[in-house]
Amino acid sequence: MFIIAGLGNPGTDYEKTRHNVGFMAIDSIAETLGVRIDRLKFLALTAECRIGTEKCLLMKPQTYMNNSGDAIGQAARFYKVPPENVIIIFDDISLEPGKIRIRRKGSSGGHNGLKSIIAHLGSDNFPRVKIGVGDRLNPDKSLADHVLGTFSKSDIKELEQLFPKVFDSVKLIVSNNTGEAMNRYN
Repeated sequence: MFIIAGLGNPGTDYEKTRHNVGFMAIDSIAETLGVRIDRLKFLALTAECRIGTEKCLLMKPQTYMNNSGDAIGQAARFYKVPPENVIIIFDDISLEPGKIRIRRKGSSGGHNGLKSIIAHLGSDNFPRVKIGVGDRLNPDKSLADHVLGTFSKSDIKELEQLFPKVFDSVKLIVSNNTGEAMNRYN
């Protein structure tokens, strides 16, 4: 079994913000698979599905970004899912909008959502799909204001074209082809 979690913050105030690109990607995956992420379980909105032959749990933690590990840790312990079968999709300011980067494992890189997940899983050995949201154009602007800001209309269009690639990378990871996903999209 796999857990596929998109990171973000709950509520309409955060809906189209850069920090919620993980939620947006999970919504796109759910739509492609024909499932609805509407069951509240493990402090998250969830949906069960299959990708290929693998049973998967799609998750949108409702704990706010900095506590994402609370929800993901609960689900991983309940289903006895090892960290290497937990795929995290999240925003990355070091990548330009419209870019993705896949990693097998790694540190939090300063991302508080990842810090929480690493703490709750007791490991940083989980695959991740980073979605570029770009960095601040003005270095005087706070990072929080930047990631909680909304996308431009052109960025939204780029993201909509990017989400099928995100789903393809997730399918490759689920089918034990993380290397292929990295070669194709990094």
